[in-house]
Amino acid sequence: MDNKPDDIGKARPGDHDEEEHDKPTILSGSEDLVCLGGIDQALAAKMNLVNDAIDTIGFTSYHTKLFFLNGFGYGVDSLLLFLMSISADQVGAQYPPKFSRGAQLGFYIALLAGALFWGSTADIIGRKWAFNFSLLISAIFAITAGAAPNYAGWATMVAISAFGSGGNLVLDTTVFLEYLPSNKQWLLTLLAGWWGVGQTVAGLIAWGYMANYSCPTDGSVTCTNSNNMGWRYLYYTSGALVFVLSIARVVVIRFHETPKFLLCQGRDEDVVKTLQDLAHKHERPCYLTLDQLQVHGQIHSSHAQNKASLSELGVHIRGLFVTKTLALSTSLVWLSWALIGLGYALYYVYLPEYLASRGSSTGADSTYLTWRNYAITNLCAIPGPIIAGFMCEMPIFGRKFTMAIGAFITMAFFFGYTAVKTDAQNLGFSCAISVSINIYYATLYAYTVEVLPSAHRGTGNGIAVAMNRLMGMVSALIGAFTSTASSVPIYVCAALLGMGGILAVLFPLETRGKKSI
Repeated sequence: MDNKPDDIGKARPGDHDEEEHDKPTILSGSEDLVCLGGIDQALAAKMNLVNDAIDTIGFTSYHTKLFFLNGFGYGVDSLLLFLMSISADQVGAQYPPKFSRGAQLGFYIALLAGALFWGSTADIIGRKWAFNFSLLISAIFAITAGAAPNYAGWATMVAISAFGSGGNLVLDTTVFLEYLPSNKQWLLTLLAGWWGVGQTVAGLIAWGYMANYSCPTDGSVTCTNSNNMGWRYLYYTSGALVFVLSIARVVVIRFHETPKFLLCQGRDEDVVKTLQDLAHKHERPCYLTLDQLQVHGQIHSSHAQNKASLSELGVHIRGLFVTKTLALSTSLVWLSWALIGLGYALYYVYLPEYLASRGSSTGADSTYLTWRNYAITNLCAIPGPIIAGFMCEMPIFGRKFTMAIGAFITMAFFFGYTAVKTDAQNLGFSCAISVSINIYYATLYAYTVEVLPSAHRGTGNGIAVAMNRLMGMVSALIGAFTSTASSVPIYVCAALLGMGGILAVLFPLETRGKKSI
């Protein structure tokens, strides 16, 4: 049912009847995301006004800058993940570890901790600090990792760098969404194209350094700094690049706290000022006033009485399960992140080993061709989010079926990959998988933040990404005790992607054409 603005937030007969609790309440039209029963009606009414104001202002150059600066976070997370995969064998050859996957395990633990830390604090103290400093932390310790004197030092520096980047995927989509007009929310899917940019950069740098400045890992030659500087050059160069990007985040744009976070904090005056300033700077209209917000009263569901307590975290977790529909949605989204976390890590993190093994059987056994194929495969990750951006806005697909199609196509390619017999087939299937899996992944990134309520979005998104990292840890353990050069991980990945496609169809909410709350 449609409500006139004056009626929003006022109690009506039956509002709290048990049988009505899970029925959706549409705020001001079919374009608004469903506000499920049980969510603070004052918050819902005010959020609707803020959404209308953002839509009135429209897309500006500020949003364009956010697209690039937030995209850097995607790219850095991807780049650091692939640096670990690329350099692990060479570091291990120079400094033999007691546990061959110790660094990978520590890396994922740090990513998990970073996702939980930055995600929860984003809902408590705000998005701004993490946005400005997470990349800087990653850059400093990535550069330091290149100067590590031993395996333990390298693993520690890489882990601290990963802790800094662990909040990027949580904050980048959250910040971008909370400034976006509703008709441009599909750009969240396109934002994931930066993930492909990051891994492509990593692959290209590795192609230059690892193919020319690396010692053999078969034990035939003693690896020292004189013949094994490739991995150090890799970290120096990549860390310096991330440092430049981190500075750009501070100097290119003067980032203001998102209006939706301010609203959930009860800072109505700051909400109006932020949007009015944005409109004034870009010569756009904005009709939102403080009186319009305050007439709906105080928000009571966003925080505990004491923000510096465990009860505050409990408020944000419970806020993701306030109704049966929202609880089901949150659970399925988290499970999807866990499945793709294991499948993605098994395939991509150990892809160099698998590519090398397939190369040996197809004639492409040179180091040069191995890293060339790796770089080309990573480049093919960029078209996936672009395709997903178009598909997810089509009524026939929407977000849910775009994810399902991407997952099922990837599953088919995984099964086909195990039968390759030539280098051309090997490269072709790798590129096809890189495109299709990123159709699924890019849409899942966008859907996750769209379907989570603003007051608890950082926490919910942080837990989702943490589930992904947890499965990355599992993949590291699998890699330590099984052969990742065999076809077994590929079959496992195929099954996991198939399950992800089924879950996408079962998601209870479709966010295409709807405003986030």
